[in-house]
Amino acid sequence: MVFKFVAFAALVAAANAGVIANTYAAAPLAYAAPIAKVAAPLAYAAPVAKAVVAEAYDPHPQYNYGYGVDDHLTGDSKSQHEQRDGDVVQGSYSLTDSDGFRRTVDYTADPIHGFNAVVRREPLAVKAVAPVVAKVAAPLAYAAPAAYYHH
Repeated sequence: MVFKFVAFAALVAAANAGVIANTYAAAPLAYAAPIAKVAAPLAYAAPVAKAVVAEAYDPHPQYNYGYGVDDHLTGDSKSQHEQRDGDVVQGSYSLTDSDGFRRTVDYTADPIHGFNAVVRREPLAVKAVAPVVAKVAAPLAYAAPAAYYHH
């Protein structure tokens, strides 16, 4: 398509320059105005009013929560416990780190002191390791080189 347009444009330019006889006059190019399409507006429905149910406000919330996992097959061991009484929250969680330590975090939160945490790391039970006994081979005995007698 581009080649045809270039060839046509070269032909028109040659005709305008007088290189080609003016037996066939080139018609001027005409461009049509773009057609505007406007979609009709969609009908808009007003939102349906929802009935808002006000939940009861508890001025002194309280809860007690906890869970624990101890999977000997995968080695996953963790736990958490938390309790809330009003604006005071106390809790702890613990887990086994990949380096063989047990991490325990005890925390409290209240409006006066904010959030405070104490982190402890304790090694897990140390497995008894048998002492390594190195056996070193005795050095080989080397004989003195035999005298070489040349005739």
